[in-house]
Amino acid sequence: MHAVAAPGPQRPKGLPFVLVHGLGLSHEYMMPTAECLARRFEVFVPDLPGFGESEHPDRVLDIGEMADALVAWMDVTGLVRAALLGNSQGCQVIIDLAARYPERIAAGVLQGPTTPPEERSWLRQFIRWRQNAPYNPPELETISHESYRKSGYLRILRTFHYALDDALETKCQRIRVPMLVVRGQHDPICHESWAEDLAARFPAGRIVLIPRQAHTIVYTGPAALASVAAQFIEECMEPGPGPELQARRRDGAASGS
Repeated sequence: MHAVAAPGPQRPKGLPFVLVHGLGLSHEYMMPTAECLARRFEVFVPDLPGFGESEHPDRVLDIGEMADALVAWMDVTGLVRAALLGNSQGCQVIIDLAARYPERIAAGVLQGPTTPPEERSWLRQFIRWRQNAPYNPPELETISHESYRKSGYLRILRTFHYALDDALETKCQRIRVPMLVVRGQHDPICHESWAEDLAARFPAGRIVLIPRQAHTIVYTGPAALASVAAQFIEECMEPGPGPELQARRRDGAASGS
């Protein structure tokens, strides 16, 4: 797995951020938010297997297998525990990881999580994707198409099928760490009722609305998203919740890969 890392300020007891990209994409469109967060945190932005600069597995991984791969990457990188921030399908990977590997995540930020149960079809998602397209600046479209080319459209379509089959709402009650759902005001893919329902399903869930944004705030509104995420994570790191929310790094581990 390929990853980009920023050391951030020298805070040995601080909580590192791991950013998880959406369907068919890579670390590249996450970099605006990563750069904002790196002013206050150590930040890692990996490419999931089969996407971006990472190698392609022989077969397409489903949501659970991508979460497994992310945990394996954390093992190699030396990240014992981290805050995870995802966009779109990346939120599904984070939810699966939090449900099955609770010791590896201190808190999660879910920006534009997919997908409401009543819209888990190719047609409904194509309509939503088209509704969101006008909100994407031309430079984001260029980045996206290059990422799609690297991944291969067949891999993307198979991954999309796995994402539609992922009933993420059934996993929420197993999650015990704080989770923040972030929705853009104009996001047609993560509509308001779905964002509210998902946040309510987490035992420690919150929701924040960012005005004048749509589905890809990680690229189009990085400063606002980073500010909300940083405030949320720093609240989670306050002495009240206890030492289990503190980041721990393995002695002598590498800082990136």
